[in-house]
Amino acid sequence: MDFKLNKSQKEIQKAAWEFARGEFDKEVIIELSKEQKIPDNILKKSGELGFIGIHYSEDVDGGGMGLFEHVLVCETFCRKDSTLGAALMFSGYAAECILRNGEKDLKEKILPQVVDGHLISTGAFLEPKQGYDLTQVRTTAEPDGDDWVINGKKILVPSGSTAGIYVVLCRTDADTSTGGMSLILVEAGRDGISVDNVSQKLGGRMMPFADITFENVRVPGSNLIGKQGSGYALTQNFFTENRIQIAGQALGTAQGAFDRALDYVKQREQFGKKLAQFQITRHKLADMASKIEAARYLTYYTAWCFDNKKIEAQQASMAKMTAARTAMEVTNEAIQLLGGYGYMTEYEVEHFFRDAKQAEIFQGPPAIQKDIIADSVIGKLK
Repeated sequence: MDFKLNKSQKEIQKAAWEFARGEFDKEVIIELSKEQKIPDNILKKSGELGFIGIHYSEDVDGGGMGLFEHVLVCETFCRKDSTLGAALMFSGYAAECILRNGEKDLKEKILPQVVDGHLISTGAFLEPKQGYDLTQVRTTAEPDGDDWVINGKKILVPSGSTAGIYVVLCRTDADTSTGGMSLILVEAGRDGISVDNVSQKLGGRMMPFADITFENVRVPGSNLIGKQGSGYALTQNFFTENRIQIAGQALGTAQGAFDRALDYVKQREQFGKKLAQFQITRHKLADMASKIEAARYLTYYTAWCFDNKKIEAQQASMAKMTAARTAMEVTNEAIQLLGGYGYMTEYEVEHFFRDAKQAEIFQGPPAIQKDIIADSVIGKLK
């Protein structure tokens, strides 16, 4: 693998930075974060310019590129602002399940709207008292004529109150194993859907998490994603892809906090010297930069493996865990370097810290990632 970006990738990175620099207004972001809203105009602009669907196929109006390019955009957006950057790049959350596994008609009906920023998608996977153990799914989808009738409750659904479609993991037959589950697309406007428990949270405030209840929700049989009974496997495949995307988010979050800390210490003076001239500050910056660069190489390599069909679940977990840990450590150190100002919203570093925490726990906290990695490292015991 050549670790240098090619001309096209450099142009994508530059275009993403110019867009973010021109459209991401700090004051607007602060206010909309309080309201847990994503700015519709910026969402649509980013869609029209091809950023959201850069890794979608051209037959659904996507950019026809790979996850690597998606990671580049995600990193760049989050470097400018971690809250808005993540909200934009995850506005199509779980639509990859349709992209990778959906029937042609379903893809053509839904995905162009996601790609152009006119439709927010999300995945409804977790349930009460379940944690990340998807084998315990109790939401059911029963056939009734040509339809599915869905009953159950999902929790912590990203953008649950703003999404137009849900990709729902359901149990579709009496088989209690993972083979008894399926993925089904549910449009948010259908009768029997209720959304509640939309509350304030630490980070990622433009993606409000919500609980979704399905009560006799009827959807067409054609809304089945992939084959019946393949839902668990398809969800795990999506988690692998999404963990790489989160690594890109975490990488940009770390870089953004570093940028602001670096700018501050190069200007701030104490005892007649710039803070950047003190050895302790210099060494902190060196450690931060080294951690970011190490996480960057691992994240880029993992995205390259995905695009070249060489990916394994533990690789994605390694990238996600490493990049998120880097984001936590770098944002924490950035706050320390800014002192009291690091605690103030207007200096931005504090919300980079909060968003780093979301990257760390979203799609499984470190303990989950370690279990996945350990399973691969240890293998089967005799």
